[in-house]
Amino acid sequence: MGMSELVSALSDSCVIFLTNEKNMSADAQAWRDIRRIALRSSLALVVLACALVSGCDGGQVAPAPAVSNFVYRLSGGDKIRLTVLGDTANTGEYAVDGEGVVSLPLAGNIPAKGMTLAEFRTAVETRMATYLRNPHIAAEVVNFRPVYILGDVTNPGEFPYAQGMTVYSLAAKAGGFTYRANTRSVFIRHGSEATETRYRLSSGTAVQPGDTIRIGQRVF
Repeated sequence: MGMSELVSALSDSCVIFLTNEKNMSADAQAWRDIRRIALRSSLALVVLACALVSGCDGGQVAPAPAVSNFVYRLSGGDKIRLTVLGDTANTGEYAVDGEGVVSLPLAGNIPAKGMTLAEFRTAVETRMATYLRNPHIAAEVVNFRPVYILGDVTNPGEFPYAQGMTVYSLAAKAGGFTYRANTRSVFIRHGSEATETRYRLSSGTAVQPGDTIRIGQRVF
């Protein structure tokens, strides 16, 4: 039963009870008062819980970021392997530093933050063209930023990111959802953001490197 249906049912119960209370005998006076208070209290608690707890049906929920639409962009903490054809001196693994820059022996410092891997490879080829003739470079990410999952999972904590990771697969690494977990929505804070956003949770909800995922509790 959804939250709106539950509130409606409780409201109807209160109306029916209060309408029929005139027909109750004097002997039932005490029970009538108790039941009336209980019904009204139950309705008030349900409405209050819906307003205060993130696990309810209501509230603003953003569309889920899907794995199929995810484009990986480099940032501090990533490690990249560059293979320069015919140049072993510049072939190797390089870290993206906290400023989002990669330092190469020949090409110097190259900004990488916010770039796709293809864009970064093109930037390196352009820079190395000053020193090498028609440089050909292959690039791959060998170490992604870790991700974090908090809240109602069995073993919350830090986990290595894997390409194509979803909230469901990350939760599985964390031992699965607890019995109290709200599996209808999820809170995600991307590495570059100061606040989390609530998203609708599905099997395809994407996790990005550096994300902090929080699983809330359901109310009912």
